[in-house]
Amino acid sequence: MGGERLADIFDPRTYARGIPYDTFRWLRDHDPVTWVEEHEVLDWPAGPGFWAITRYDDVVEVTRTPQAFSSRLGATQIRDPDPADLPFIRRMMLNMDPPEHQRLRRIVSRIFTPRRVEKFAHDVEERARRLIDGIVEHGECDFTVQVSDDFPLLNLCDVMGVPESDRHLLLYWTNRIIGYQDPDHAEVEYGPDGKPINPRSPAALADMFAYAQELARYKKEHPGDDVISALAHAQVEGRGLSDAEYEMFFFLVSVAGNDTVRSGVPGGMLAFIENLGELRRLLDDPDLLPTAVDEVLRYAPPVISFRRTATRDFELRGKHISGGDKVVVFYASANRDERQFTDPDRFDIGRTANDHVAFGDGPHVCLGAHFARLQLEIFFREALWRLRDLELAGPVDRLTSNFIAGIKHLPLRFTPASPGR
Repeated sequence: MGGERLADIFDPRTYARGIPYDTFRWLRDHDPVTWVEEHEVLDWPAGPGFWAITRYDDVVEVTRTPQAFSSRLGATQIRDPDPADLPFIRRMMLNMDPPEHQRLRRIVSRIFTPRRVEKFAHDVEERARRLIDGIVEHGECDFTVQVSDDFPLLNLCDVMGVPESDRHLLLYWTNRIIGYQDPDHAEVEYGPDGKPINPRSPAALADMFAYAQELARYKKEHPGDDVISALAHAQVEGRGLSDAEYEMFFFLVSVAGNDTVRSGVPGGMLAFIENLGELRRLLDDPDLLPTAVDEVLRYAPPVISFRRTATRDFELRGKHISGGDKVVVFYASANRDERQFTDPDRFDIGRTANDHVAFGDGPHVCLGAHFARLQLEIFFREALWRLRDLELAGPVDRLTSNFIAGIKHLPLRFTPASPGR
Protein backbone atom coordinates (compact mmCIF):
# COMPACT_ATOMS: atom_id res chain seq x y z
CA MET A 1 0.00 0.00 0.00
CA GLY A 2 2.73 2.42 -0.94
CA GLY A 3 4.45 2.14 2.45
CA GLU A 4 1.22 2.37 4.46
CA ARG A 5 0.43 -0.38 6.95
CA LEU A 6 -2.39 -2.77 6.18
CA ALA A 7 -5.21 -2.66 8.70
CA ASP A 8 -5.69 -5.73 10.90
CA ILE A 9 -8.88 -7.16 9.39
CA PHE A 10 -9.28 -9.61 12.26
CA ASP A 11 -9.16 -7.10 15.13
CA PRO A 12 -12.72 -5.94 15.98
CA ARG A 13 -11.31 -2.56 17.02
CA THR A 14 -10.33 -1.89 13.40
CA TYR A 15 -14.00 -1.65 12.43
CA ALA A 16 -14.75 0.84 15.21
CA ARG A 17 -12.79 3.25 12.98
CA GLY A 18 -14.76 2.27 9.88
CA ILE A 19 -14.46 -0.54 7.35
CA PRO A 20 -10.83 -0.61 6.07
CA TYR A 21 -11.68 -0.39 2.37
CA ASP A 22 -8.13 0.60 1.37
CA THR A 23 -6.76 -2.57 2.95
CA PHE A 24 -9.43 -4.70 1.30
CA ARG A 25 -8.61 -3.14 -2.08
CA TRP A 26 -4.91 -3.93 -1.63
CA LEU A 27 -5.73 -7.52 -0.65
CA ARG A 28 -8.05 -8.00 -3.63
CA ASP A 29 -5.30 -6.79 -5.96
CA HIS A 30 -2.26 -8.47 -4.39
CA ASP A 31 -3.32 -11.28 -2.01
CA PRO A 32 -7.01 -12.11 -2.43
CA VAL A 33 -6.73 -15.36 -0.47
CA THR A 34 -4.56 -14.40 2.47
CA TRP A 35 -3.70 -16.03 5.78
CA VAL A 36 -4.64 -13.94 8.84
CA GLU A 37 -3.38 -14.54 12.37
CA GLU A 38 -5.85 -14.58 15.24
CA HIS A 39 -4.07 -12.86 18.10
CA GLU A 40 -5.44 -12.40 21.61
CA VAL A 41 -7.71 -9.36 21.70
CA LEU A 42 -10.31 -7.89 24.06
CA ASP A 43 -9.97 -10.69 26.64
CA TRP A 44 -10.55 -13.36 23.98
CA PRO A 45 -7.78 -15.94 23.50
CA ALA A 46 -5.74 -16.31 20.33
CA GLY A 47 -7.02 -18.68 17.64
CA PRO A 48 -5.44 -20.82 14.91
CA GLY A 49 -5.83 -18.23 12.14
CA PHE A 50 -7.94 -18.22 8.99
CA TRP A 51 -7.97 -17.64 5.23
CA ALA A 52 -9.50 -14.25 4.34
CA ILE A 53 -11.43 -14.23 1.03
CA THR A 54 -11.80 -10.71 -0.36
CA ARG A 55 -12.70 -10.91 -4.09
CA TYR A 56 -16.35 -11.05 -5.13
CA ASP A 57 -16.11 -14.17 -7.32
CA ASP A 58 -14.27 -16.09 -4.61
CA VAL A 59 -16.74 -15.06 -1.91
CA VAL A 60 -19.58 -16.29 -4.11
CA GLU A 61 -17.76 -19.56 -4.86
CA VAL A 62 -17.14 -20.28 -1.18
CA THR A 63 -20.71 -19.50 -0.12
CA ARG A 64 -22.19 -21.53 -2.98
CA THR A 65 -20.03 -24.61 -2.33
CA PRO A 66 -21.12 -26.03 1.04
CA GLN A 67 -19.70 -29.44 0.18
CA ALA A 68 -16.20 -27.88 0.28
CA PHE A 69 -16.81 -25.01 2.73
CA SER A 70 -19.00 -26.09 5.63
CA SER A 71 -21.17 -23.98 7.92
CA ARG A 72 -21.58 -26.93 10.27
CA LEU A 73 -18.02 -28.03 11.05
CA GLY A 74 -16.98 -24.98 13.07
CA ALA A 75 -20.15 -22.85 12.83
CA THR A 76 -20.15 -19.42 11.20
CA GLN A 77 -18.33 -17.01 13.53
CA ILE A 78 -14.60 -16.35 13.22
CA ARG A 79 -13.95 -17.24 16.85
CA ASP A 80 -13.99 -21.00 17.45
CA PRO A 81 -16.76 -22.19 19.74
CA ASP A 82 -15.98 -24.44 22.67
CA PRO A 83 -16.03 -28.01 21.27
CA ALA A 84 -18.49 -28.92 24.01
CA ASP A 85 -20.92 -26.30 22.65
CA LEU A 86 -20.69 -27.33 19.00
CA PRO A 87 -23.52 -29.93 19.04
CA PHE A 88 -25.79 -27.26 20.48
CA ILE A 89 -24.69 -24.50 18.07
CA ARG A 90 -25.15 -26.83 15.08
CA ARG A 91 -28.88 -26.96 15.78
CA MET A 92 -29.24 -23.46 14.34
CA MET A 93 -30.11 -23.40 10.64
CA LEU A 94 -27.31 -20.89 10.04
CA ASN A 95 -24.82 -23.52 11.21
CA MET A 96 -26.11 -26.41 9.09
CA ASP A 97 -25.15 -27.85 5.72
CA PRO A 98 -27.37 -29.50 3.10
CA PRO A 99 -29.47 -31.58 3.20
CA GLU A 100 -30.41 -30.87 6.83
CA HIS A 101 -30.26 -27.14 6.17
CA GLN A 102 -32.78 -27.28 3.32
CA ARG A 103 -35.21 -29.34 5.39
CA LEU A 104 -35.43 -26.68 8.09
CA ARG A 105 -35.16 -23.76 5.67
CA ARG A 106 -38.30 -24.98 3.90
CA ILE A 107 -40.17 -24.73 7.20
CA VAL A 108 -39.02 -21.19 7.86
CA SER A 109 -39.66 -20.06 4.27
CA ARG A 110 -43.28 -21.25 4.60
CA ILE A 111 -43.56 -19.19 7.80
CA PHE A 112 -41.55 -16.05 6.97
CA THR A 113 -43.46 -15.35 3.77
CA PRO A 114 -43.72 -12.06 1.84
CA ARG A 115 -47.49 -12.18 2.45
CA ARG A 116 -47.03 -12.37 6.22
CA VAL A 117 -44.39 -9.65 6.13
CA GLU A 118 -46.31 -7.27 3.86
CA LYS A 119 -49.36 -7.56 6.12
CA PHE A 120 -47.38 -5.37 8.53
CA ALA A 121 -46.36 -2.74 5.94
CA HIS A 122 -48.95 -0.23 7.14
CA ASP A 123 -47.72 -0.62 10.73
CA VAL A 124 -44.12 -0.15 9.54
CA GLU A 125 -45.13 3.08 7.79
CA GLU A 126 -46.94 4.35 10.90
CA ARG A 127 -43.94 3.52 13.08
CA ALA A 128 -41.51 5.34 10.78
CA ARG A 129 -43.82 8.37 10.82
CA ARG A 130 -44.10 8.41 14.63
CA LEU A 131 -40.36 8.08 15.11
CA ILE A 132 -39.64 10.98 12.75
CA ASP A 133 -42.46 12.98 14.40
CA GLY A 134 -40.57 12.57 17.68
CA ILE A 135 -37.42 14.31 16.43
CA VAL A 136 -38.30 16.48 13.44
CA GLU A 137 -39.03 19.73 15.30
CA HIS A 138 -35.96 19.49 17.53
CA GLY A 139 -33.48 20.07 14.73
CA GLU A 140 -31.00 17.48 15.94
CA CYS A 141 -30.86 14.06 17.56
CA ASP A 142 -28.75 11.01 18.26
CA PHE A 143 -30.29 9.15 15.38
CA THR A 144 -29.44 5.59 16.42
CA VAL A 145 -30.51 5.97 20.04
CA GLN A 146 -33.69 7.94 19.34
CA VAL A 147 -34.79 6.40 16.05
CA SER A 148 -33.00 3.55 14.33
CA ASP A 149 -32.51 1.24 17.33
CA ASP A 150 -36.29 1.16 17.86
CA PHE A 151 -37.52 1.00 14.28
CA PRO A 152 -36.47 -2.54 13.21
CA LEU A 153 -36.86 -3.93 16.72
CA LEU A 154 -40.51 -2.92 16.99
CA ASN A 155 -41.24 -4.07 13.44
CA LEU A 156 -39.70 -7.46 14.13
CA CYS A 157 -41.61 -7.85 17.37
CA ASP A 158 -44.86 -7.27 15.48
CA VAL A 159 -43.97 -9.95 12.93
CA MET A 160 -42.82 -12.36 15.63
CA GLY A 161 -45.76 -11.71 17.94
CA VAL A 162 -43.68 -10.55 20.92
CA PRO A 163 -45.79 -8.56 23.44
CA GLU A 164 -45.02 -4.85 23.63
CA SER A 165 -44.07 -5.15 27.31
CA ASP A 166 -41.26 -7.59 26.44
CA ARG A 167 -39.72 -5.79 23.48
CA HIS A 168 -36.86 -4.32 25.47
CA LEU A 169 -35.60 -7.88 26.03
CA LEU A 170 -34.88 -8.37 22.32
CA LEU A 171 -32.78 -5.20 22.22
CA TYR A 172 -30.86 -6.35 25.29
CA TRP A 173 -30.19 -9.81 23.85
CA THR A 174 -29.18 -8.40 20.47
CA ASN A 175 -26.71 -5.97 22.05
CA ARG A 176 -25.26 -8.70 24.23
CA ILE A 177 -24.90 -11.27 21.44
CA ILE A 178 -23.93 -9.07 18.48
CA GLY A 179 -21.97 -6.53 20.54
CA TYR A 180 -19.99 -8.98 22.67
CA GLN A 181 -16.71 -7.52 21.38
CA ASP A 182 -17.77 -3.94 22.13
CA PRO A 183 -16.93 -2.40 25.52
CA ASP A 184 -20.37 -0.72 25.73
CA HIS A 185 -22.26 -3.99 25.29
CA ALA A 186 -19.94 -6.80 26.39
CA GLU A 187 -20.97 -8.84 29.40
CA VAL A 188 -18.04 -11.20 29.59
CA GLU A 189 -18.59 -14.19 31.85
CA TYR A 190 -15.82 -16.61 32.69
CA GLY A 191 -16.00 -20.36 33.09
CA PRO A 192 -14.30 -22.51 35.76
CA ASP A 193 -11.19 -22.68 33.57
CA GLY A 194 -10.86 -18.88 33.64
CA LYS A 195 -11.66 -18.54 29.94
CA PRO A 196 -14.46 -16.26 28.70
CA ILE A 197 -17.75 -17.99 27.91
CA ASN A 198 -18.82 -17.73 24.29
CA PRO A 199 -21.90 -15.44 24.12
CA ARG A 200 -23.54 -17.96 21.79
CA SER A 201 -23.05 -20.91 24.16
CA PRO A 202 -25.97 -22.66 25.91
CA ALA A 203 -25.00 -21.13 29.23
CA ALA A 204 -24.98 -17.58 27.87
CA LEU A 205 -28.32 -17.99 26.04
CA ALA A 206 -30.28 -19.67 28.85
CA ASP A 207 -32.39 -16.60 29.69
CA MET A 208 -33.33 -16.02 26.03
CA PHE A 209 -34.36 -19.64 25.56
CA ALA A 210 -36.39 -19.73 28.77
CA TYR A 211 -38.34 -16.72 27.48
CA ALA A 212 -38.73 -18.32 24.03
CA GLN A 213 -40.29 -21.43 25.56
CA GLU A 214 -42.63 -19.36 27.71
CA LEU A 215 -43.77 -17.44 24.63
CA ALA A 216 -44.29 -20.67 22.66
CA ARG A 217 -46.53 -22.09 25.41
CA TYR A 218 -48.63 -18.93 25.26
CA LYS A 219 -48.86 -19.02 21.45
CA LYS A 220 -50.00 -22.64 21.47
CA GLU A 221 -53.03 -21.57 23.49
CA HIS A 222 -53.47 -18.11 21.92
CA PRO A 223 -52.22 -18.38 18.32
CA GLY A 224 -52.03 -15.39 16.00
CA ASP A 225 -50.83 -14.69 12.47
CA ASP A 226 -47.22 -14.26 13.57
CA VAL A 227 -43.93 -16.11 13.24
CA ILE A 228 -43.78 -17.49 16.79
CA SER A 229 -47.32 -18.90 16.54
CA ALA A 230 -46.35 -20.57 13.29
CA LEU A 231 -43.14 -22.00 14.80
CA ALA A 232 -45.04 -23.24 17.86
CA HIS A 233 -47.36 -25.20 15.58
CA ALA A 234 -44.83 -26.16 12.86
CA GLN A 235 -44.39 -29.78 11.81
CA VAL A 236 -41.11 -31.39 10.74
CA GLU A 237 -41.74 -34.72 9.01
CA GLY A 238 -44.93 -35.26 10.99
CA ARG A 239 -43.69 -33.98 14.35
CA GLY A 240 -43.44 -30.62 16.02
CA LEU A 241 -40.15 -28.80 16.34
CA SER A 242 -37.94 -30.05 19.16
CA ASP A 243 -37.18 -27.60 21.96
CA ALA A 244 -33.68 -27.10 20.58
CA GLU A 245 -34.88 -26.51 17.00
CA TYR A 246 -37.46 -23.99 18.14
CA GLU A 247 -35.02 -22.18 20.45
CA MET A 248 -32.48 -21.81 17.67
CA PHE A 249 -35.14 -20.49 15.28
CA PHE A 250 -36.08 -17.92 17.93
CA PHE A 251 -32.42 -16.94 18.30
CA LEU A 252 -31.90 -16.62 14.56
CA VAL A 253 -35.05 -14.61 13.83
CA SER A 254 -34.85 -12.29 16.84
CA VAL A 255 -31.14 -11.45 16.56
CA ALA A 256 -30.36 -11.67 12.83
CA GLY A 257 -33.77 -10.27 11.90
CA ASN A 258 -33.15 -7.14 13.96
CA ASP A 259 -29.53 -6.24 13.39
CA THR A 260 -29.40 -6.11 9.60
CA VAL A 261 -31.90 -3.24 9.41
CA ARG A 262 -30.64 -1.74 12.65
CA SER A 263 -27.23 -1.31 10.98
CA GLY A 264 -28.57 -0.58 7.50
CA VAL A 265 -30.71 2.43 8.47
CA PRO A 266 -27.97 4.57 10.08
CA GLY A 267 -25.44 3.30 7.53
CA GLY A 268 -27.73 4.54 4.78
CA MET A 269 -28.34 7.90 6.44
CA LEU A 270 -24.59 8.39 6.73
CA ALA A 271 -24.07 7.43 3.08
CA PHE A 272 -26.58 10.09 1.98
CA ILE A 273 -25.00 12.73 4.23
CA GLU A 274 -21.58 11.98 2.76
CA ASN A 275 -23.01 12.04 -0.78
CA LEU A 276 -25.40 15.00 -0.83
CA GLY A 277 -25.56 15.03 -4.61
CA GLU A 278 -27.13 11.57 -4.54
CA LEU A 279 -29.52 12.66 -1.80
CA ARG A 280 -30.70 15.58 -3.97
CA ARG A 281 -31.01 13.19 -6.91
CA LEU A 282 -33.30 10.93 -4.89
CA LEU A 283 -35.44 13.78 -3.59
CA ASP A 284 -35.92 14.94 -7.17
CA ASP A 285 -36.71 11.43 -8.42
CA PRO A 286 -38.44 9.27 -5.75
CA ASP A 287 -38.78 6.39 -8.23
CA LEU A 288 -35.07 5.72 -7.59
CA LEU A 289 -35.80 4.61 -4.03
CA PRO A 290 -35.74 0.81 -4.67
CA THR A 291 -32.35 0.96 -6.40
CA ALA A 292 -31.14 3.42 -3.73
CA VAL A 293 -31.93 0.85 -1.02
CA ASP A 294 -29.84 -1.80 -2.78
CA GLU A 295 -27.03 0.70 -3.23
CA VAL A 296 -27.12 1.44 0.51
CA LEU A 297 -26.80 -2.29 1.18
CA ARG A 298 -23.84 -2.59 -1.21
CA TYR A 299 -22.08 0.60 -0.18
CA ALA A 300 -22.65 0.27 3.59
CA PRO A 301 -23.21 -3.48 4.14
CA PRO A 302 -24.55 -4.36 7.60
CA VAL A 303 -22.67 -7.70 7.74
CA ILE A 304 -18.88 -7.58 7.42
CA SER A 305 -17.94 -11.25 7.33
CA PHE A 306 -18.99 -14.88 7.76
CA ARG A 307 -16.92 -17.95 8.45
CA ARG A 308 -16.84 -21.40 6.84
CA THR A 309 -14.59 -24.42 7.48
CA ALA A 310 -12.89 -26.34 4.66
CA THR A 311 -14.10 -29.94 4.48
CA ARG A 312 -11.12 -31.04 2.36
CA ASP A 313 -7.97 -29.71 0.75
CA PHE A 314 -8.81 -27.01 -1.78
CA GLU A 315 -6.86 -24.81 -4.20
CA LEU A 316 -8.02 -21.20 -4.51
CA ARG A 317 -6.05 -18.44 -6.30
CA GLY A 318 -2.93 -20.59 -6.05
CA LYS A 319 -3.24 -20.99 -2.26
CA HIS A 320 -3.50 -24.43 -0.67
CA ILE A 321 -6.37 -24.50 1.82
CA SER A 322 -6.18 -27.59 4.02
CA GLY A 323 -9.18 -29.52 5.26
CA GLY A 324 -10.17 -28.12 8.66
CA ASP A 325 -8.88 -24.59 7.94
CA LYS A 326 -11.13 -21.66 8.72
CA VAL A 327 -12.19 -19.67 5.66
CA VAL A 328 -13.74 -16.22 6.21
CA VAL A 329 -15.62 -14.44 3.42
CA PHE A 330 -15.60 -10.64 3.67
CA TYR A 331 -18.83 -9.32 2.19
CA ALA A 332 -17.70 -5.76 2.86
CA SER A 333 -14.76 -6.30 0.51
CA ALA A 334 -16.70 -8.23 -2.15
CA ASN A 335 -19.22 -5.39 -2.40
CA ARG A 336 -16.43 -2.99 -3.42
CA ASP A 337 -14.69 -5.31 -5.91
CA GLU A 338 -13.80 -3.43 -9.12
CA ARG A 339 -14.05 -6.71 -11.03
CA GLN A 340 -17.78 -6.86 -10.29
CA PHE A 341 -18.90 -3.25 -9.82
CA THR A 342 -18.11 -0.22 -11.97
CA ASP A 343 -16.57 2.58 -9.89
CA PRO A 344 -17.38 0.67 -6.66
CA ASP A 345 -16.34 3.40 -4.22
CA ARG A 346 -18.96 5.74 -5.71
CA PHE A 347 -22.38 5.84 -4.07
CA ASP A 348 -24.71 5.64 -7.07
CA ILE A 349 -28.42 5.35 -6.21
CA GLY A 350 -29.26 4.56 -9.84
CA ARG A 351 -26.89 1.58 -10.01
CA THR A 352 -28.74 -1.24 -11.77
CA ALA A 353 -26.04 -3.91 -12.19
CA ASN A 354 -25.98 -4.34 -8.42
CA ASP A 355 -25.63 -8.00 -7.57
CA HIS A 356 -24.31 -7.28 -4.07
CA VAL A 357 -23.80 -9.91 -1.38
CA ALA A 358 -25.08 -7.89 1.57
CA PHE A 359 -27.56 -10.71 2.24
CA GLY A 360 -25.03 -13.46 1.55
CA ASP A 361 -25.30 -15.94 -1.29
CA GLY A 362 -25.81 -19.63 -1.91
CA PRO A 363 -28.00 -21.87 0.26
CA HIS A 364 -27.69 -19.53 3.25
CA VAL A 365 -28.85 -16.35 1.48
CA CYS A 366 -30.87 -14.31 3.98
CA LEU A 367 -34.50 -15.40 4.32
CA GLY A 368 -35.43 -11.99 5.69
CA ALA A 369 -34.09 -9.99 2.71
CA HIS A 370 -37.59 -9.04 1.54
CA PHE A 371 -38.55 -7.76 4.99
CA ALA A 372 -35.28 -5.83 5.30
CA ARG A 373 -35.73 -4.10 1.93
CA LEU A 374 -39.35 -3.27 2.79
CA GLN A 375 -38.34 -1.61 6.06
CA LEU A 376 -35.46 0.34 4.53
CA GLU A 377 -37.58 1.63 1.66
CA ILE A 378 -40.40 2.73 3.96
CA PHE A 379 -38.03 4.36 6.41
CA PHE A 380 -35.98 6.35 3.90
CA ARG A 381 -39.20 7.51 2.18
CA GLU A 382 -40.31 9.00 5.50
CA ALA A 383 -37.00 10.30 6.86
CA LEU A 384 -35.20 11.75 3.84
CA TRP A 385 -38.13 13.85 2.66
CA ARG A 386 -38.86 15.29 6.14
CA LEU A 387 -35.35 15.84 7.52
CA ARG A 388 -33.76 18.42 5.23
CA ASP A 389 -30.29 19.99 5.25
CA LEU A 390 -28.93 16.83 6.84
CA GLU A 391 -25.46 17.02 8.35
CA LEU A 392 -23.44 15.39 11.10
CA ALA A 393 -23.63 17.13 14.48
CA GLY A 394 -20.72 15.22 16.01
CA PRO A 395 -18.49 12.16 15.58
CA VAL A 396 -19.89 8.80 14.46
CA ASP A 397 -19.46 6.09 17.11
CA ARG A 398 -19.18 2.65 15.50
CA LEU A 399 -19.59 -0.82 16.96
CA THR A 400 -16.43 -2.72 17.86
CA SER A 401 -17.09 -5.87 15.84
CA ASN A 402 -15.55 -7.86 12.99
CA PHE A 403 -19.03 -9.24 12.20
CA ILE A 404 -21.61 -6.42 12.14
CA ALA A 405 -20.92 -2.90 10.83
CA GLY A 406 -23.05 -1.26 13.50
CA ILE A 407 -23.33 2.40 14.44
CA LYS A 408 -23.95 3.11 18.12
CA HIS A 409 -24.27 6.89 17.92
CA LEU A 410 -25.04 9.05 14.89
CA PRO A 411 -25.54 12.72 15.89
CA LEU A 412 -27.51 14.53 13.20
CA ARG A 413 -28.57 18.11 12.57
CA PHE A 414 -31.42 18.99 10.19
CA THR A 415 -34.34 21.31 9.49
CA PRO A 416 -37.99 20.23 9.10
CA ALA A 417 -39.18 20.16 5.52
CA SER A 418 -41.22 23.22 4.59
CA PRO A 419 -44.70 22.72 3.10
CA GLY A 420 -44.32 21.96 -0.58
CA ARG A 421 -40.57 21.67 -0.31
